[in-house]
Amino acid sequence: MLKQLKKNPVPIIAGAGLCAFLAGAMVSAPQLGKSIGQWLKQDSNQSEQISEASKAKSAVYPLVSQSLPERAAKLAEIAQNSRSPDRERARYLLASDYIDRTQAKKALVLLDGLEKDYPILAPYILLKQAQAQDMLGEAGKASDLRQKVVRQYGKTAAAVKAIYLIAQPKQQDIAIAQFPTHPLTWEIIKKRLEDNPNQPKLQLMLAKYAADQPGIVGVLDALVKQPNLQPEDWEIIATAYWLNNQFDKAANAYSKATKTALSLYRTGRGLQVTGKDREKAIASYKQLLQEFPEAEETGTGLLRLAEMAKTRKDALPYLDQAIAKFPQAAPKALVEKAKIYQGLKDNKSAAQTWQLLISKYPDSDEAAEYRWKVAQEKAKAKDYVGAWQWAEPIPNNNPSSILAPRAGFWVGKWASQLGKQQEAKTAYEYVISQFPYSYYAWRSAAILGLNVGNFNTVRQMNPEVVPPQRPVPTAGSDTFKELYLLGQDRDAWLQWETEFINKAQPTVAEQFTEGLMQLARGENKIGIDTISKLEDREKPEEQAEYQTLSKQSIYWQARYPFPYLQEIEKWSKERQLNPLLVTALIRQESRFEAKAKSIADAMGLMQVLPSTAKWIAPQIKVDSKTIKLEDPDNNIMLGTWYLDHTHQQYNNNSLLAIASYNAGPGNVSKWLQTLPTQDPDEFVENIPFDETRNYVRQVLGNYWNYLRLYNPEISELVGKYSNEHPKLPNQ
Repeated sequence: MLKQLKKNPVPIIAGAGLCAFLAGAMVSAPQLGKSIGQWLKQDSNQSEQISEASKAKSAVYPLVSQSLPERAAKLAEIAQNSRSPDRERARYLLASDYIDRTQAKKALVLLDGLEKDYPILAPYILLKQAQAQDMLGEAGKASDLRQKVVRQYGKTAAAVKAIYLIAQPKQQDIAIAQFPTHPLTWEIIKKRLEDNPNQPKLQLMLAKYAADQPGIVGVLDALVKQPNLQPEDWEIIATAYWLNNQFDKAANAYSKATKTALSLYRTGRGLQVTGKDREKAIASYKQLLQEFPEAEETGTGLLRLAEMAKTRKDALPYLDQAIAKFPQAAPKALVEKAKIYQGLKDNKSAAQTWQLLISKYPDSDEAAEYRWKVAQEKAKAKDYVGAWQWAEPIPNNNPSSILAPRAGFWVGKWASQLGKQQEAKTAYEYVISQFPYSYYAWRSAAILGLNVGNFNTVRQMNPEVVPPQRPVPTAGSDTFKELYLLGQDRDAWLQWETEFINKAQPTVAEQFTEGLMQLARGENKIGIDTISKLEDREKPEEQAEYQTLSKQSIYWQARYPFPYLQEIEKWSKERQLNPLLVTALIRQESRFEAKAKSIADAMGLMQVLPSTAKWIAPQIKVDSKTIKLEDPDNNIMLGTWYLDHTHQQYNNNSLLAIASYNAGPGNVSKWLQTLPTQDPDEFVENIPFDETRNYVRQVLGNYWNYLRLYNPEISELVGKYSNEHPKLPNQ
């Protein structure tokens, strides 16, 4: 009997195996920000400002993606014969490669005097020299070089690395005082707390600046036992607990913090989520309403009070207050009010409430959802004109809604049903131009006959792929950007974390840069999530910044990165699978986290169950005892075999194969007997499992994004559509 793969859409990282120095400053420090800003200004004056234009001129940056043996000769040639600044970059990168291969003497030759010619990385050059001297057993020379960094570059992030390695208590005090956002400062603090746990000032510093570091909850649990904590201390503790999803502990801490709209809301919400004290939660929300009647949190608090009301009618006054006073909360309140009226069989009041929603808040997600619900009902009744009329406003009024591309696509399908082929073609072109990132853009392109693959042909395609180069980060000093572009990921991260002091409220540019840095460090799931969440920005100015960024390929390439490309290409070729389809499935299954583990025990990049691995092993003549599912190569070997197997079961139909990968062949066989199969788009829409329906769209949407971002032909084609700006046809 075929073993099926079971999935969890949100994999759990096994063993909390995040890096020991996971990032963390949560609360900004104005005095620190001022001094760091001054240092960054000094850094930036040392060289031409780094931009995409200046990056394009460099012969060194493109070599970062190559392996050490591949680039050695090229770097040596540039170091000898090129002009500045590439000459200095090549010397630094080649020296770093030599150090990685423990060839210290060769590295020192390249690094000698380089700090004078390459001032933007001067302290890091001295640190490299010290590292090489350590390899040669010259501890004294190494120590002298690190002391030189502290003396000459004491106000830079590199100084903390030198201080950490020198390990002298007085200098460590300086790091703690001046660089609380530096990850190595956190390590110094953690070591001191191991020696003497009763140091609340140091515990508070970790709570404030390293709130998402592994082990922080234990620090917080110890800290709350300290006497004499002030309200501002409780605010720091509460925020850290909240960010670690310790909602009951956060609620308790917020109740002791200074009374603000946020602290009152989170006190109530923490108690509500955990179900610890319903009455206290309600009291906190009511206090919020009384003391901060105009605050944004109060609008949300009214929605929560409505949720906690004893009867449906008791909820109505809270919803009415939200509708009357809080425009941001009003659409959600109207939806809940309409549902209450429906439950009370008051259809007239329900209809009036829905009408108020779409007339007064037409650009809300809630209005889009209601319109789409009605459109679907009309289509099900074969009233395609009515469906078209209800769906057509969604892409115009709600272009950022997840429903916008879906509605635009189905306008095309319904137009086709009505025999209006030109209007259908216009609708498909509109979806490609306005929503090029969506699954429905791929479906539109396929229906228009473009060379993008269809459900029955995607598997066999082998599109050309041009891997991306690292983009210039949108925030940070030139020193950080230079380290990042040269692939010096650990030093780049230490530099960035020191500069990134506003983690509680990052700018769009800072959040994007944070995501890039997480990806560079192999924290792929976190990095993709950080970058993807930029689309959730609500403030108009931030949404405008996001829109500008989202029009650049660097944003989408960061959302759709290419880790493990070598292994993917190898096993895709072996199984005769489209490598972009395999990449798309991995992104959906694990976000490229090699140690991802679901609650069902599915493991690794392609989320393979141990039982499935054991079943596959003899069929590919592999000893199951030697298989390690956390090893990317092993996992992709098995996962691609299974994906090939599901394709063979369904005559290479990728829609059915992907659905089977998620839900199992038994369910797919049942659906083929009960769902409409003449139109594959209708079949997808009617898959009864929400998870599998979304999974199919997400995997094939991922495939489309990899195709449009990394295949030159399709990238150019989509670009042409985006420049034409067609309009969605009216009924």
